[in-house]
Amino acid sequence: MSVRAPYLAARLQGFGTTIFSEMTALAVAHDAVNLGQGFPDENPPQAALDAAKAAMDAGHNQYAPGPGVPVLRQAIADHQQRVHGLTFDPDDEVTVTFGATEAVAATILALCEVGDEVVVLEPTYDAYTAVIAMAGAVERRVALTPPAPVDVWAGPDPDGGGSASELDAWHLDVDRLAAAIGPRTRVLLLNSPHNPTGTVLDAATLDAIAALCVEHDLIAVTDEVYEHLVYDGEHLPLATRAGMRERTVTISSAGKTFSCTGWKTGWACASPALSSALRTTKQFLSFAGGTPLQHGVAAALEAGPSLTDRVGALHRQRRDLLVDGLLELGVPTTRSAGTYFVTGDLSAVGFDDGEAFCRQAPEAFGVAAVPVSAFVRDAAPVRSLVRFAICKDDAVLADGLERLAGLRTVAG
Repeated sequence: MSVRAPYLAARLQGFGTTIFSEMTALAVAHDAVNLGQGFPDENPPQAALDAAKAAMDAGHNQYAPGPGVPVLRQAIADHQQRVHGLTFDPDDEVTVTFGATEAVAATILALCEVGDEVVVLEPTYDAYTAVIAMAGAVERRVALTPPAPVDVWAGPDPDGGGSASELDAWHLDVDRLAAAIGPRTRVLLLNSPHNPTGTVLDAATLDAIAALCVEHDLIAVTDEVYEHLVYDGEHLPLATRAGMRERTVTISSAGKTFSCTGWKTGWACASPALSSALRTTKQFLSFAGGTPLQHGVAAALEAGPSLTDRVGALHRQRRDLLVDGLLELGVPTTRSAGTYFVTGDLSAVGFDDGEAFCRQAPEAFGVAAVPVSAFVRDAAPVRSLVRFAICKDDAVLADGLERLAGLRTVAG
């Protein structure tokens, strides 16, 4: 039962410390391998570091222009054209924000009247729910279909192969999405590649979503921070689909792609009218800042595929390392199509409650993870599912798997 927080506004009651912070704190307390929170081990590319340092030395240490430094806005526009074939005017259609989270917040706060509905996919990133509450809007969740339940693990494979099967991919039922849209629906907030499930929506699904947006005159807000972390299939922005360029706010960030989550440099690309609306709100959230870091991100984007392709290939290898290791331990796991994350089903090794497992694992096994139940309202369908982060050095992943070998003892 949640405890009422004194002084906190009613619309934010129930929002406590995020599950990511909780699990990281437990990891620190028990010197555990942190496979919970999605931050990478490596530094940003040297080109980004050099450009940020040069910007500091050159005196770029004061407020940035509200929409972002021109060199970064141009680099973002060039990236969208080069990678996705989307043309945006860097002056009127590209806005730099303090991470993708601020871009989402500024957009929802700008677009929604009290009582408007925002449709989101579930499992749902917790920041979306909080921002929708701040706006006085109503969240409507559309549950992705989770992987099918698995059989209980029968013990190690005597031939030395994987002891568990891969989990099915999560998927979106578009009819279920259509049923969630009502007369008060204002915005569709879409996350693909999707955290925490690793789902990458395909062209047919995106076309169906676009048709719904056009039919119901919805504005789409797309969180695409994992756009360069796709391992199977390809990432297609919703804005590329028919009728969506003028009704979509396309959001992304440097943090995941360039291993600089602490820089909090994100952006939103949209038509002049939508950009004007979100800029109006953004200026009263953080105004402008991170000036030298914006120069660093511009340099990383200007490097083009030489960096983005490398990070995708690196994390594909890490995904396979972690998935293969978990399967050998008897944990059925999704081989996610994208993102920093994979989903394992702990029921196969005797843990029916993923949250309970995650709260004891840092001490019991020396590994931290995040329960998928933290992203949903009805935990029953996902109760035993746990999210593991792949965005760690190979040695760290190997260490985590070695520590999780204790699962065999528990299961046995």
